[in-house]
Amino acid sequence: MIPMESIIAATLSAFITGGLSLFGVIVCNRKNSDRMQAQLEKSQAVTDTKLEELTREVRAHNNFAQRVPVLEEKMKVANHRIDDLENKVEHMPS
Repeated sequence: MIPMESIIAATLSAFITGGLSLFGVIVCNRKNSDRMQAQLEKSQAVTDTKLEELTREVRAHNNFAQRVPVLEEKMKVANHRIDDLENKVEHMPS
């Protein structure tokens, strides 16, 4: 038969080992979680910066897209005026 002191010592040793292992796992998981959180925050900051730049570019493009029809209309008017002036010059007495 195994003496009671040996059983208690083995059980106590197993609990201490298990407790220290659990403590190690918890500390490791916390450090990894903190590291991942920092990486996510950095990635989010980069994404936000890129999104702001894209938004700025889209606004600039939209402004250009709004101005093009106005320029086209002004070109039509200018071309008509040039045609009218050319016709007047052609029909002027010499």
